[in-house]
Amino acid sequence: MDRRLLSLFSLKFNPFTPEIPIEALYVYPRLEQFCWRIEHGLVGEGGFALVSGDPGTGKSVALRVLANRLSDLREISVGVLTHPSSNIADFYREMGELFNIPLKPHNRWGGFKALRERWIQHLETTLTRPVLLIDEAQEAPVVVLNELRLMTSHRFDSQLLLTVVLAGDERLRQRLGREELLPLGSRMRVRLNTEYADADQLRTCLEHLLMAAGNPSLMTDGLKTTLVEHAAGNYRVLVTLAAELLDTAAQKQQENLDEKLYFDCFNPMPKRRRG
Repeated sequence: MDRRLLSLFSLKFNPFTPEIPIEALYVYPRLEQFCWRIEHGLVGEGGFALVSGDPGTGKSVALRVLANRLSDLREISVGVLTHPSSNIADFYREMGELFNIPLKPHNRWGGFKALRERWIQHLETTLTRPVLLIDEAQEAPVVVLNELRLMTSHRFDSQLLLTVVLAGDERLRQRLGREELLPLGSRMRVRLNTEYADADQLRTCLEHLLMAAGNPSLMTDGLKTTLVEHAAGNYRVLVTLAAELLDTAAQKQQENLDEKLYFDCFNPMPKRRRG
């Protein structure tokens, strides 16, 4: 949305796009607690954490908030695995790039050893573990997930060299309960299950976004209630509906969003047939 339209609505930014500023994201108490446990526990002790939930319930937002919090900590190295569905060779290539180690994918033992040595050196220097974030982890092959588990373990599993946060939908949680991944599933030390939100949570999120964007009175109370009722407990559905309303209002040059706009947008009156 261009500056002219933002000025029409008295907004600093569009609050209903995925690219909103990190400080505008809604952090609810359970997410705050999850991030605190990672910041003050897992980065010093190492191990695995899990974010799971249905699409649109806030997994990627949780990772954005966590990554931002960790970036503010001294001596913490944070890497993001961008292609979780890679085969084992490409997995080693990406890990080498993330941790600045030239690896030869055909030499898995050499890569395994080099990464562990880098992490041990980091731990001895800073007393913290590097952090690896993996979104859409349900797409990762079993061999990659198991390799990651073995790479992080040191001294017969008594010392953990890396902090790994896996995020994925319910398929990931189900996979971690199966026999081939049970050793990894049992190592999840911190968990956040993103659930469908109730009406109060959705309204709080909506009002937080409007406040952060600079115009808390952009929507009428009636419209906020209508949006919450039609979002089916899903944050993504909520902001998608709101984004469409904002676009419609911009096209009409309507400064405030109300219930009439909602019904004009989503329940247009059918045209009468002539004759």
